[in-house]
Amino acid sequence: MRKVYHEALDEIAEGLVEMTHLAASAMTRATTALLDADVQLADSVIAADAEIDARREALDLKAFDVIALQQPVATDLRIVVTGMRMSSDIERMGDLARHVAKVARLRYPDSAVPAELRGTFREMGQVAERIVEKAGSVIAARDVDAARELARDDDAMDELHRQLFARVTSADWPHGTEAAVDITLLGRYYERFADHAVSIAERVVWIVTGEWSPESESDHEDAEDADR
Repeated sequence: MRKVYHEALDEIAEGLVEMTHLAASAMTRATTALLDADVQLADSVIAADAEIDARREALDLKAFDVIALQQPVATDLRIVVTGMRMSSDIERMGDLARHVAKVARLRYPDSAVPAELRGTFREMGQVAERIVEKAGSVIAARDVDAARELARDDDAMDELHRQLFARVTSADWPHGTEAAVDITLLGRYYERFADHAVSIAERVVWIVTGEWSPESESDHEDAEDADR
């Protein structure tokens, strides 16, 4: 029975790591679709989001089973309960990638991104992929030091987001209101994607140490509100 119990805990962690890979792939492909005005790729990202949703549902059901049948305590209980919260974070990351793909699809056959901002969005896509893959590694290894380092990648995303906002709100913005709205929304999607990865890392710290910051929870709730 204990072997089955520990296998279930391992499967929860492995399922979360697999979800991070799916979220990374989704945002990478959504960024390509956005920059290349590739409607078929955008459609594939939108359709693939159902897989992330299904993975979240399956993982949460497994977590409920473990709680009901095994009555975990201490660190094991934190793993199970926090696993459900992390699966929610990753699902939202998939949703944000889908939102990017929807903007790409909406503006097809044109690109939603003006030429002078293509480099910024390419970099945002790279940061997004890097941060979610790091989040997956943090989950797999329960590496507290690496989890705390994720904030640096989030700082890089925040700086890119500030650059976009400054450009859109500048007096010499030449692309009109529609493009300004697109860029504002897109920047928000990438920023929130990174925020959820940081939230995952903070939850790993809590699993390992039992320490949780009230400010972190408040920031996470703000991110959830912004995603809706």
